Amino acid sequence: MSSLNLLEKTELWVNEITLEQTNLTELAAAVARVLGLPEDKVMVVDVRPSHITFDLVEKEVQQENIMGKEEELLEALSAVPGVHLTPDTYIHSNGILGLICAHGEDPQAVLQRVDTMRNEIMEKVGHRAIVFPTGFELEQGLIEDTNTPYIKSVLESYGYTVTVGNVIPDDEEIMAECLSDALSRGFGLIVTSGGVGAEDKDHSVESVLQVDPEAAAPYIVKYEKGHGRHVKDGVRIGVGQVGLSTLVTLPGPHDEVEMTAPIMAQLLTEGRSKVEIAETLAGILGEKWRNNKEWYHAHAGHHPEA
Repeated sequence: MSSLNLLEKTELWVNEITLEQTNLTELAAAVARVLGLPEDKVMVVDVRPSHITFDLVEKEVQQENIMGKEEELLEALSAVPGVHLTPDTYIHSNGILGLICAHGEDPQAVLQRVDTMRNEIMEKVGHRAIVFPTGFELEQGLIEDTNTPYIKSVLESYGYTVTVGNVIPDDEEIMAECLSDALSRGFGLIVTSGGVGAEDKDHSVESVLQVDPEAAAPYIVKYEKGHGRHVKDGVRIGVGQVGLSTLVTLPGPHDEVEMTAPIMAQLLTEGRSKVEIAETLAGILGEKWRNNKEWYHAHAGHHPEA
């Protein structure tokens, strides 16, 4: 039997179940034991009068540990003090975990079903995008948001279904929370515009690094740290990858968005890695900055380091 990637579909619902002074840690541990997981990899995330939701903090499970395990799971739950099941109690899950309810199926047919589910999930998640504008200028309505409609149009031309997110303020923690929420909502592409600069109000790249500590974040241009408005040592672009989802920080100036958004979409379509995407975008922007000395003088006040 093989290891199966859950593809971000990690929730498990038990319906028609009631609890009475039940220890939730014991309840989660019972599920973990049946599924062959460490006890700290299963959590109870929601309790309602007639159903419970578990979440698996694990990306992969062994096929033999989930195939047709519904009856065994229900028996394990019923053994926990305070748990009451009925003849109508059943387990439900989306995606790969749905195999828990597979009974007496031909293994080859099951594998084919798994492949179909995997492809459907990857296709659905991969083509759901959300675009977040950032910055107090937009939050307070001081300027028109020209970036978001443009990015949305580009992505839609590549087959994405695009949601426009709320404006994220210039706050690293709030931004990281928004990105994490977008991940949990199943967006395969999460794009921000603005906030990639070297000033104290710029937090987009740092927020992506919170969500994906191994995100690619190459420099577009470097500065002497602490010179003028620059509290950071340069301007970077950030591209992260969490499960099936890619996170990209595009710059704020509209001409730079026009330069990078179509390239980003093309590279994603080609299945390029986060490193390849980040380095390509940083290269495009770095070339623009190197060729525009007047821009340097107007915005940086000095020559950036090479």
